Amino acid sequence: MPAVSARSSRWRLTIKVVLLLVLIAILAAGHLLHWDDQLRLYWREQSVGAEQRAASIWLPDYELALETTLLGLEEDETSGLTWNPLSGTLWTVTGQNPQLVEFTPGGVVLRRIRLIGFSDPEAVEALGDGRLAIVDERRRLVAVVRPEPGIESVDLDGLAVHDLGFAEAGNKGFEGLAWNPRTQRLLLAKERDPQGLFELPFPGEDGGVGVLEALPRQPLLVRDISSVTIDPRSGHTLLLSDESRLLVELDLRGRPRSFISLFGGLNGLVHGIEQAEGVAMDGEGNIYVVGEPNRFYVFSRRPR
Repeated sequence: MPAVSARSSRWRLTIKVVLLLVLIAILAAGHLLHWDDQLRLYWREQSVGAEQRAASIWLPDYELALETTLLGLEEDETSGLTWNPLSGTLWTVTGQNPQLVEFTPGGVVLRRIRLIGFSDPEAVEALGDGRLAIVDERRRLVAVVRPEPGIESVDLDGLAVHDLGFAEAGNKGFEGLAWNPRTQRLLLAKERDPQGLFELPFPGEDGGVGVLEALPRQPLLVRDISSVTIDPRSGHTLLLSDESRLLVELDLRGRPRSFISLFGGLNGLVHGIEQAEGVAMDGEGNIYVVGEPNRFYVFSRRPR
């Protein structure tokens, strides 16, 4: 009996050690994936009043309205997205075969423009005057192009460009780009290592750009940043994360205000969004998302 008792004690000790290690692993994973920050924000959301929600994007009110495929882009890998209020259309860039692609809010491709000299275009943003800014992650630059009707290609050598720095970033450079008409600045999001948001004063075609400025660091709830956009109504920032599969709303001070998950079974999604790469918003508050290789999603706010 003493031998049996000793073996039983060792077995119980082993189970306790294993359970402790599992608990530590869960807590470590939760911290790495920002589950603790997300839980705190979720509880704060429950106490937000109707007036504050109305003044926000308020992502918990959104659900999927359309899911479709951008035909003909299967081999091109869409990355980045912007809404052009002048034309009522969307633009994306593709990385595998560098090009600009214009399409309708229903997902109908209208035209493509080859990007000659680009290495890895990851983000595109309408500047409100007919121009588009494009971030090339591998070359660490932002270029400006005016996609005139009928043009079939643009060459990087003929464009105005600005070096974004971070020469050591490799493939973890700037992936998000948004235009803030209130401040006349570009908002740039660095994916990770280190993750962060930056502003770049960006005047007219004949003016020089300013100096890239890092914004105060905030807990953003996500492991990486794939794309950003600015709501033209509230001025709040919408941040997209591929690895965390989240959309996060940031207020005017850069603090998380609301969020939704992009996993299947939530917010109208059946299968979830894999490799979400671009997000945009229009003046009506509709949210558009592209995912590799050529998936397109539209989220609309549910009637109150």
